[in-house]
Amino acid sequence: MQLIDIGVNLTHPSFANRCEAVLQRAFDAGVCQLVLTGTSLPGSEQALQLCEQLDPEAARLFATVGVHPHDAGSWNADTARQLHSLLKQPRCRAVGECGLDFNRDIAPRPLQEKVLEQQLALAVELQLPVFLHERDADQRLLAIVREFRDQLPAAVVHCFTGEKRALFNYLDLDLHIGITGWVCDERRGSHLHPLLREIPSSRLMLESDAPYLLPRSLRPKPKGGQNEPAYLPEVLREVALHREVSLELLAEQTSACARLFFKLPSISLAISDTD
Repeated sequence: MQLIDIGVNLTHPSFANRCEAVLQRAFDAGVCQLVLTGTSLPGSEQALQLCEQLDPEAARLFATVGVHPHDAGSWNADTARQLHSLLKQPRCRAVGECGLDFNRDIAPRPLQEKVLEQQLALAVELQLPVFLHERDADQRLLAIVREFRDQLPAAVVHCFTGEKRALFNYLDLDLHIGITGWVCDERRGSHLHPLLREIPSSRLMLESDAPYLLPRSLRPKPKGGQNEPAYLPEVLREVALHREVSLELLAEQTSACARLFFKLPSISLAISDTD
């Protein structure tokens, strides 16, 4: 059974100097391929460098390139040009993490919207899928993405935590859905359980969002409380439970979906040189 983690923040400072060990634990747990999340220009560049450094065969590690809405204040006249260059790197498989966050409002909302629109335009130009972030902003995100959707190859709402209305609107716009350890949190994620059955298997993907969102149902709980891609099987277990399917089937479906979305090499190629 092989899994693909479509969102891991491997550039986070907490992973510094131990990326190799983190990746090995992930591989040992059956997570055979990972997409590293870019959230800023420097972070995206670092993610691409980690892919080259830690996976010279270009089989296991890939990245997204983009500017997170929290970082929208860093956008300037030259940002789009620099992003364009990074997005053309072979390890880059999507534009993002980009989107809207009206929960924390770290950047002004009009600026968040402008930065999202410019990144969607880049995705259209380069024909790359989009890795979207959304918190308390589903209606505005839908309105903006709808203007670009016909020209985009694909888009995924990463770490979906919303309500039924938002989910159905995203699905109606032919968007993919990423599910994280949020679904394992009995305090705030239980509303997702009945919604999991509503997501078509062709549009459902799994992600750790590590080092964030440690699955609360994980036993034993790791010391320090930091999430890792190696714990993605716990997300698989929870999602399979509520979709009432086997772990094997869900792993196969979500991996096939991720491979098609991000244009990843086959699993046999990914593991042939190392396993």
